[in-house]
Amino acid sequence: MIGRRRGVALWALAVALAACTGGPTTTGSNDPSHAATNPPVSLPTSACLVGVSWEDRTSSRWAAWDEPSIRKALETAGAAYVATDAAASAATQLSDVDHLIAEGVRVLVINAADREAILPAVASATSQGIAVIAYDRLIDDPQVLYLSFDNVEVGRMQARAVLSAAPKGNYVFMKGDQGDANSDFLRSGQAEVLKAAVSGGDVTVVGETYVDGWEPAVANVDMIRFLDATGDKVAAVLAENDGLADGIMVAIDEHHLAGKVAISGQDGDPTGLNRVALGTQTVDVWKDARLLGKAAAAAALELCSGTPVQDVTGTGTFDTPRGNKVSSILLKPEAITRDNLTDVIGASWIEASTVCQGVQPKTVAGCP
Repeated sequence: MIGRRRGVALWALAVALAACTGGPTTTGSNDPSHAATNPPVSLPTSACLVGVSWEDRTSSRWAAWDEPSIRKALETAGAAYVATDAAASAATQLSDVDHLIAEGVRVLVINAADREAILPAVASATSQGIAVIAYDRLIDDPQVLYLSFDNVEVGRMQARAVLSAAPKGNYVFMKGDQGDANSDFLRSGQAEVLKAAVSGGDVTVVGETYVDGWEPAVANVDMIRFLDATGDKVAAVLAENDGLADGIMVAIDEHHLAGKVAISGQDGDPTGLNRVALGTQTVDVWKDARLLGKAAAAAALELCSGTPVQDVTGTGTFDTPRGNKVSSILLKPEAITRDNLTDVIGASWIEASTVCQGVQPKTVAGCP
């Protein structure tokens, strides 16, 4: 049974998230008939049909930025796009990939729900001569092209900003889903920056956990647990993305600690950037997903033309946790603080009115 305080927190979280959720929604199921979100595509054999398997397209980021960017770039180039939505189910994603293969795709772009569970589907595709792009989430297979931002650097950026704001005290590490390799990449970058502070005793780790499905409500419950265990003595929270920070902030607000705890995030979500402007979130590492979508489309077009994975423009080599070497394209992120909020506003990523909601006029650059 959830205690009264926890119940209030989760209710507040649900209200907050409902208020900021937008964009198209889709529903997945275990029935393969749900899989294609577009009707079957009939193309001449020479045409490029690219299939994208989304882990959960209802995510505000995928729906708002990544998918429109990939689709527009492909269709502008004369290629065709078909997509599926696994609704966060690794099992559903396996059947989704089978469906896309049956559709006749020549390139598969997979935004994996689970890095281990997806491996049989990848092996099936590559054995049939279908090129595979691991989109934003590593698939540890040397035959794929791994396309993402430099997530280790994202972790470093988060830790640098938080350590500057809170050089001493108790730290909580709120990691993403354990099935997503990015969770560990981010944590490794954070560890690099914080190593000396932890070993020297300035920083004490009082809580660390993975959050299933990157769910804000789970992060909320975990944060309340860590606050209760420390008597509210938490100086910083390394939240690996803005969704986790959403849940964490409900707990922080409930404990009257807003603005007193250094908090990180990433993705440039409206709620995260607004908190940066308000001073309740220290940093939001911005990954311009429009650029990632365009890069995926460009790579897919090259693969469609027969270019080997390792020869796609801009590729390097990435050493995976399993000791494999995969071809990779890693884009550069940017750490957004109150000092450079104008970067995201000027790039037409977000309106100033959204970033600056509730901010006292003329106190933050970019906020009139």
